[in-house]
Amino acid sequence: MIEANHIVKVFGMRPVLRGVTLSVTPGEFVSLFGPNGAGKTTFLRILATLSRATGGVVTIGGYPLPQQAQAARGLIGLVSHQPLLYGDLSAQENLQFFARMYGLDGAARDARIEEVLKAVNLRKRAADLVRTFSRGMQQRLAIARAILHDPPVLLLDEPYTGLDQDSAHMLDGALRDVALRGRTVLMTTHDIQRGLALCDRAAILTKGVIAYQGTREELDKIDFATTYADVTGMASVR
Repeated sequence: MIEANHIVKVFGMRPVLRGVTLSVTPGEFVSLFGPNGAGKTTFLRILATLSRATGGVVTIGGYPLPQQAQAARGLIGLVSHQPLLYGDLSAQENLQFFARMYGLDGAARDARIEEVLKAVNLRKRAADLVRTFSRGMQQRLAIARAILHDPPVLLLDEPYTGLDQDSAHMLDGALRDVALRGRTVLMTTHDIQRGLALCDRAAILTKGVIAYQGTREELDKIDFATTYADVTGMASVR
């Protein structure tokens, strides 16, 4: 569902991605770890059609990027560490706006908005302005927005950033119960415990390349924090 082959990204004279190759099969959840500056967000932005690779080949659901970016966007839901919501609109108004962008209209749109608000436990706050929401509530609304058009691919860029433990726990539930069902998911995160708990496969991006990949079965047999420290040359995160 996601195919990235030898992806290079250069900003000016500074290479950020140096030949990233990663594939995610339909229904698979891959957690992508790596230190700050490794290129994780840059890589996700390329997959989300928000940036163009300097070199390499990317396809989403068989659509090559950037040639068929418009078609690929219909397959993608994106949740980042920035909620990307309109604070002076209510939760419902935000979803109505994005629904129009996704081509949803009429009774089907209203029913879908009701469905996703209920799914992320925000139906009672539907009429409240988003700027009155906590950080965790905004992230749950961002999940509702990302799955509004029922995309088969979900990209999560550091979704737990800035959340306290209670909010992170609620986000866990929203992801498991709503967003992940049957979807192909790629998540970047620094949270090793949560990333490993959710994924089918883990990968480590460091110095612009994928330096490690392991399946769920392989991860159960190793100390991943130690592996992370060895691969990145940085202190382990436990």
